Amino acid sequence: MLTIELNIYHAVALGAFLFWLGGVITDKVSLLSRYCIPAPLVGGLCFSILNCILYSTGIVSINFDATLQTVFMIMFFTTVGFTVSIPALLKGGKAVILCLAISIVMIPLQNFLGGGVMALFGRDPLLGIGCGSIALVGGPGTAAAFGPDLEAAGAVGGSVVSIAAATFGLVAGSLMGGPTARRLIEKHNLHPETMTAIGGTQGVGLATDVASEDERFITNSPRFVKGFMLLLLAVGIGNQVSVWLTALTNLTFPAYIGAMLVAVVVRNVMDGAHTEYPAEEIDTMGNMFLSIFLAMALAGLKLWELIDLALPMIVCLLLQCVVMVLFAYFVVFRVMGRNYDAAVMTAGFIGFAMGATSNAMANMQVVTKKYGPSPVAYFAIPMVGGMFIDFFNAVLIAANIGWWTSR
Repeated sequence: MLTIELNIYHAVALGAFLFWLGGVITDKVSLLSRYCIPAPLVGGLCFSILNCILYSTGIVSINFDATLQTVFMIMFFTTVGFTVSIPALLKGGKAVILCLAISIVMIPLQNFLGGGVMALFGRDPLLGIGCGSIALVGGPGTAAAFGPDLEAAGAVGGSVVSIAAATFGLVAGSLMGGPTARRLIEKHNLHPETMTAIGGTQGVGLATDVASEDERFITNSPRFVKGFMLLLLAVGIGNQVSVWLTALTNLTFPAYIGAMLVAVVVRNVMDGAHTEYPAEEIDTMGNMFLSIFLAMALAGLKLWELIDLALPMIVCLLLQCVVMVLFAYFVVFRVMGRNYDAAVMTAGFIGFAMGATSNAMANMQVVTKKYGPSPVAYFAIPMVGGMFIDFFNAVLIAANIGWWTSR
């Protein structure tokens, strides 16, 4: 069989092309847009399917150097660390803290369910983490990042399983959120509160700003330079922090865990010192790094490794859906207050705990369009799903991998 090896420059060019291709396809196929399927995921999967066909027919195998993919992944997760503002968390109030707490509970629940199902089928329990919070709470970005860690720990096919599960989660989260909230609202005859939950009409404006998909901001070159230098600082110091954490705990901490921790410290020190922080610029760079990293990661998937894992994965993911609906219906709704806002947040929680924050916003938009606005939900869900949960998820995933590996 002919083998084509792409170097780091070819690989990053391929990733850029696949990102563009995915954008074209998602614009043309309304179903993909409806379920908030990311463009780099679509483009990367198209290439991996083509590569699988070529490999399976014995024509050619295409491989590429993933060095820059790893760099982009570390840079993306570092930008996630910069979003964790402790003052913002405290200022968000009870709703944000409660939502974050139940989200953290969901992480080990998904991982132990996935690991248990895989163990029952005689498979490596680490693959269950790939069908757990790596793919579901984490989404495609986290799945692509932690897949190689699963394989390094001995779980063959960890990357493919994680990405496949994340794709399933994006669709499932969109399908389950709205109906669950609708059931709660109509069963308990719930109605929106008067607009006083978050500063009166100010809450409505905040909800609109958070939900906007076409955000614009004014910037300049020095702010981008400052943001990029802060990223490099956190990555460099964070690499050593990961080494220290690994030596201290005997758990494997990837380089981006340390980088995230350093980013959290830098961000909050700057906030405490009232130093200007280039938030929008770092967020923009994070989106760029995620897009190219995700396209490259998806392109490198070996889909033929999924054949033997099809049945365990299907059972595992269906059980994850059942547990998610039950947890959201009986736990999230009750903890968040058993009112209209809690019902809307239930839809949002299912969205980001099964897929991504964009799914959460889409779920809540459908509910609020029919039943009325919920400023509290539009404030709390993006704060937790878009800012805080990825940080806790990454730390707990590393701990879960260490726990399953040591058994």
